[in-house]
Amino acid sequence: LIPVAGAMQTTGAADVLARFLVETIARGNAIAALAAILITTMFLSDLMNNAATAAVLSPVALGIAASLDVNPDSFLMAVAIGASCAFLTPIGHQNNTLILGSGGFRFG
Repeated sequence: LIPVAGAMQTTGAADVLARFLVETIARGNAIAALAAILITTMFLSDLMNNAATAAVLSPVALGIAASLDVNPDSFLMAVAIGASCAFLTPIGHQNNTLILGSGGFRFG
């Protein structure tokens, strides 16, 4: 999904999503924006692969940091940490899928 992340950045979709998160949810507050990108990443990592989630949301995190005029390192770390929090569904991580079958669990 790295080409998708590149396409999001090239087309401006990442900036539109970043602007939405900053203006609507965070209302210009850097800490609230950091929490919003972390929660968004955690949610998406339960539905997508961890690396794909990080690749897709990294341009969004960079856009948020640029619009708030803050250092992007903390936003990229939030994406990295949020993407590694895939523990709610078997889609998020392959270990969850292995446990699903042998444990007799159901999903969906």
